[in-house]
Amino acid sequence: MQKVNLKNVVDKANAKLSIKVAAMVLASSTFVSALLGIFRDRLFNANYLHTYPTGADAYTAAFVIPDFMFFILVSGALAVTFIPVFNQRMAAGQRRAAWELSSSLLNLFAIITLVASVLIIIFAESLVTYVVGAGFDEATRALAISMMRVIAINPFLFAIATVIASMQQAVGRFVFSALAPAIYNIGIIIGIVWFTGGINIFGWQVFEGGIMGVALGVVLGAAMQLVVSVIGLVGLGFDYEFVINWRNHGFRRVLKLLPARSLHQGLDYVKGLVEINIASRMASGSVRMYQQALALHMMPVNLVGVAISTAFFPKMTEDLSGGRIEEFRRTVRMAIRTIIWIAMPVAAITYFTRGYVVNFIVVGGDPVIAGILGALVVSLFARSVYHILSRSFYARQDTRTPLLVSVFVVALNIGLAITFALRWGMGVYGMAIAQSITALLEVVILAVILGRRERGLLNQEFWRAGSKMVIASALAGMVAYGMTRMMPLLADEPSFWDTFPRFALIAGVSLGVYVGLSWLLKLEEMVPVVNRVKKAVARRAK
Repeated sequence: MQKVNLKNVVDKANAKLSIKVAAMVLASSTFVSALLGIFRDRLFNANYLHTYPTGADAYTAAFVIPDFMFFILVSGALAVTFIPVFNQRMAAGQRRAAWELSSSLLNLFAIITLVASVLIIIFAESLVTYVVGAGFDEATRALAISMMRVIAINPFLFAIATVIASMQQAVGRFVFSALAPAIYNIGIIIGIVWFTGGINIFGWQVFEGGIMGVALGVVLGAAMQLVVSVIGLVGLGFDYEFVINWRNHGFRRVLKLLPARSLHQGLDYVKGLVEINIASRMASGSVRMYQQALALHMMPVNLVGVAISTAFFPKMTEDLSGGRIEEFRRTVRMAIRTIIWIAMPVAAITYFTRGYVVNFIVVGGDPVIAGILGALVVSLFARSVYHILSRSFYARQDTRTPLLVSVFVVALNIGLAITFALRWGMGVYGMAIAQSITALLEVVILAVILGRRERGLLNQEFWRAGSKMVIASALAGMVAYGMTRMMPLLADEPSFWDTFPRFALIAGVSLGVYVGLSWLLKLEEMVPVVNRVKKAVARRAK
């Protein structure tokens, strides 16, 4: 038996990847993470959603503030502001300046998020009472406060992992940073399966268990994610220094770009805070059900929009750093078309199979979550496209334009959510409809601005291809609708294995129809697919 050399495995995983391979790695890892997320949610919902809905609401609300602090301070803001500046330094041969920039950001964000975590622990009671759980009863509020204090360490752990991941992505390394979200889900699953039953160490009961065990699993997952991200530094040549170099020009440039993007991220989460606050005033379980529908609609967004945009972003910044403007426009156009080509049929099929999809995370399905998901399908498509449009601005180090558009859109979203959900009595469905309307509007506005700035980017061929995609997606959706009518989801089929084969058949046939129509309509996105099929057939023939 051949001995596995761990160093060789790490070195191969840390090799620089092409855009296509990077996109495949990110999409595959996101898919695996999504599957683990489905399994995680199915376990949690089976134990708590209908049997302990107030506990499910408390758990969901406990995440909101820690996630808000992480996203407003670090998350996407760091990736889209750090990578262009880092690549400029590397392209100019200024490796020492690039590593100084990385060390300074790592140290700064570690300090800021550590302070934020401590403040969340101190003010958890007020944050739950007045911000995310205004409609909770006393018991639900108390549980949410306790869980928030446990999860409060996450911004600190996530910040370090995100800086490290951004460094790897900037130089074309994606494997370990792509694995991190899946590892995080594994930690939560461990919490649900083992920690909820209590923790014994050498016969001593150190933790009694219950739903608080899930919160401990969340922290475990965050710590495991950090460890995996650190492994990705092997062979990178990162020269870490325990200082914040305020004189580094790249560091100052990132700090100058960061506030606009951070505010942008924060605005999205302000909208989320308002939605959770509204849902907390409704029936028990509403917070959890709305969050679950949001999570389901974000899975394809992450799988398609985020993964492909993340893979293309370093190439976009490299094109601009090298002064290759036309190449930059071709790269952006290719990325937009690729995302639309995939996201449009996915949104159509998701709408008609939403009952099946919800059944994967809630045993026996849930009509409320399915209804919310149906109202979010337009947002599913729009958010997928949004990520590449926004990165087209960030590649030019323009964080101001997406921010200004977002200010308008988020304000409108909040106004519509309050109107639809509370004043018009539409409940959680009203919030979902408001989100779809504003998500589509944001994409339209950004596309118009980008098209005017980048002449020839969205040319006639782009719009012709888009119309063909609409036709193919509509026909694929009709196929999915017809098949769901012939094979409806039944209430007495709680097993995953009872429903998954039918869902896979419906989705597979519908996507097959879409791919066939794309080939007949001569969409260029089919070229790599056809080439792969030809190569596979040729290999079999040989």
